[in-house]
Amino acid sequence: MTDIVLSIDHLKVALPAWSDRKFAVGGVSLEIRQKEILCIVGESGSGKSMMGKAILGLLPAPHVRAVGGKIMFEGRDLLELPDDDMRAIRCGRIAMIFQEPMTALNPLMKVGQQIEEVLEIHTRMTPLQRRERVLDLIRDVHLPEPGRMIASYPHQLSGGQRQRVVIAMALALEPALIIADEPTTALDVTTQAQILHLIKELQRAHGTAVLFITHDFGVVAEIADRVAVMRHGEVVEQGVATQVLRAPRADYTKALVAAVPGLKPRLQELDADSNVLLRVTNLEKTYRTSSGLFGGTVREVHAAKKINLELKRESSLALVGESGSGKSTLARCVIGLESVDSGLIEIDGERISGRTRAELRPFRKHVQMVFQDPYASLNPRQRVGDIIALGPMLNGVSREQAIAEARELLRLVGLKPDAVDRYPHEFSGGQRQRIGIARALAVKPKLIVADEPVSALDVSVQKQVLELLNDLRKSFGLSMLFITHDLRVAATVCEEIAIMQRGEIVERGATAEIFAAPSHPYTRSLFEAVPGREWISSLD
Repeated sequence: MTDIVLSIDHLKVALPAWSDRKFAVGGVSLEIRQKEILCIVGESGSGKSMMGKAILGLLPAPHVRAVGGKIMFEGRDLLELPDDDMRAIRCGRIAMIFQEPMTALNPLMKVGQQIEEVLEIHTRMTPLQRRERVLDLIRDVHLPEPGRMIASYPHQLSGGQRQRVVIAMALALEPALIIADEPTTALDVTTQAQILHLIKELQRAHGTAVLFITHDFGVVAEIADRVAVMRHGEVVEQGVATQVLRAPRADYTKALVAAVPGLKPRLQELDADSNVLLRVTNLEKTYRTSSGLFGGTVREVHAAKKINLELKRESSLALVGESGSGKSTLARCVIGLESVDSGLIEIDGERISGRTRAELRPFRKHVQMVFQDPYASLNPRQRVGDIIALGPMLNGVSREQAIAEARELLRLVGLKPDAVDRYPHEFSGGQRQRIGIARALAVKPKLIVADEPVSALDVSVQKQVLELLNDLRKSFGLSMLFITHDLRVAATVCEEIAIMQRGEIVERGATAEIFAAPSHPYTRSLFEAVPGREWISSLD
């Protein structure tokens, strides 16, 4: 008897003729053993997700298809199986946990029905047996109030709860192998820590093999038994996790490890003589929603409670907290995209809160935003030059001059000036974020509000964008309000940190001081939840 659950032998996955390379996966060979977690690490485009989809027969054929090699599972080559046999294996013997739980769940079905559907299709259980099994699975993944949970729709649950439901669905038929494709990327750091702990706990309890796909070496340090590093469709290094993490051999692996944000903040001193650019005084913002056809029960969410904040000229402040902490609401109030219920927001001594849209127009050029999603924040129908030039043109600059300035800005953010004639879809995620930064700089603002600007990027691209933001802030004399849920990212670019929880700032101070001795329990919980924190600390 062998302990190998799945064996991949020289797998090749072909891309369409118009792609930038011939193979998404170019001759990969891997083995996954019983009761182990094998992490596949690589940047976007490395082929790691394509390999996972090839195992389950989920490639978008005919344009993308497996053209060579074998995927052996329980004595059969999965690439040769007919559709009916593949359907029996899919979910029954091999299950998948997808990256985005909201798209993996049917929004029109209660979560209990969705888990039960797996059992109804693949087993001969009675309705009563299926219900009991669903409740057991809900308890296994540590969801509260199982009875209420199975009667809920996906939109009524948090992101972490939805991901737990997806994990319960994956475990329903006791599969031999679970493929987890970036299952924690969209989650807050504390929720991410809980999900990683849950996957490891369930893997040990059920003896399941796990193929875990990720781009985050912190996650690898937290859960991996073995690691395979992929680049351009090929495995450049594989081995035991401790060896790959602490003594990587391949240059690419070394570069990825070097790009991991550390827990040691940059020693940047604040200018004591600098005056205040942004002042927020007693800001309050409450959202009210009504339920029922005729607006019965009114639900209130206090997104900001008596917020007091100061940001000095040419300095940077990180707002750190989980989803729902109020940090993005505060940022939208500062930039004028949300009205405040009470309180005062001042930019350079001028009040901007309480003004109408027309009254805010002259202040728009002083405050600009870099958005989280570089794919959704750029108009796909406009050329890059027009996107960047629009702001200056609205402020009276001629088109010819605005395009010339756009070329120079593209050069400053590390892109070629001729990018002005191309469209956003022709660029990678990191390049699009650079375009977003160039657009924000085009009107020569005093303050940049960066709302999770690197959370959607690979670790190496993330490092480049963070260093770019830091360099541009200094060279342009900008102030920056940086929104993030990741303390490691905050330490890279910000002299000060403010920690938000449930609409309140619970701790604030110099980055170095808070990292050295966090005083609030919530701040300490954020530090404890950083994936692979012991390994990351050893790198500093």
